Amino acid sequence: MILVTGSTGLVGSHLLYSLVSNNENVRAIYRSERKLEQVKSVFATYTSNYASLFEAIEWVQADILDIPALTEAFKGVTYVYHCAAFVSFEPDKYHLLRKTNIEGTANIVNFCISNNIKKLCHVSSIATLGKTTNNEPITEETVWNPEDDNNVYAITKYGAEMEVWRGTQEGLHAVIVNPGVILGAGIWHFGTGSLFKKAHKGFKYYTSGTIGLIAVNDVVSIMTRLMKNDITNERFVLVAESWTYKQFLQTLAQSVQASPPKKLASAFLLNMGWKLDWLKHKLTGKRRQLTKHLSGSLMSETNYSSDKLKTALNYNFKDMKETIFEIGDSYLKQG
Repeated sequence: MILVTGSTGLVGSHLLYSLVSNNENVRAIYRSERKLEQVKSVFATYTSNYASLFEAIEWVQADILDIPALTEAFKGVTYVYHCAAFVSFEPDKYHLLRKTNIEGTANIVNFCISNNIKKLCHVSSIATLGKTTNNEPITEETVWNPEDDNNVYAITKYGAEMEVWRGTQEGLHAVIVNPGVILGAGIWHFGTGSLFKKAHKGFKYYTSGTIGLIAVNDVVSIMTRLMKNDITNERFVLVAESWTYKQFLQTLAQSVQASPPKKLASAFLLNMGWKLDWLKHKLTGKRRQLTKHLSGSLMSETNYSSDKLKTALNYNFKDMKETIFEIGDSYLKQG
């Protein structure tokens, strides 16, 4: 039996489809009934006859912070894909991020150890990787610097990785994947899927930085191959291509038949933007849309290397332009 956490998110939903399509016995954790509709929406991007596949999944309502519920969820499980995480760059969400990403992962690791799980695959992020000078490629060996001005999401995902490595010291077999920005169809109201919705409405500006991209189908394929491989206690950077934000946002717009952004957002404009967003948050209580760290990342140029993964699995990534147009087509049909 395979257990999947974070099953109603982008990676989890596409992973579920891949697993049940290959006749695997799957148990999936979910938190609310309404989020199951997101899984159906993802399944619908593959086939209209998805009902039998969806029903083949053993659904368990649980939370990764709920110990009694996890006790039941882990019964008879042999492999675990830990996709659950809370994603936010808002400083005031730090304690919630720690609770979900670090404590939640610690719970999963502890249950994996106590239930003699054969292997754990943990979905991390390139946010946990260190920085290089002179734009040299960032790899799995690039050392994280806790003294850097790291954002709250990165800090808590790094803490989650430490829990996984702690588990390996206690006998757990695990692999960690560090994906870049994951693009996939089916979930349009939040996450990267919402970018297609925003692109359809129209982006006015692009920024000067770069973005590391990967298709969700590649992430899923790599995860399942790593779980079946003898590779253990290793982590892998998953970035198919690095693009400028200008190229990315213009391609997004083209994929949904919208006008591409033509103006460069200057550093002054972005700095004013996050400050005004902070003020709006303080006055209205609405969630932050643009933080200082996010503003900085939109202007930074970063290069990642996935050579370790390519060598280990002899893997070739999907073309990102083709991927974006495929997702854009799904959005126009479904979104």
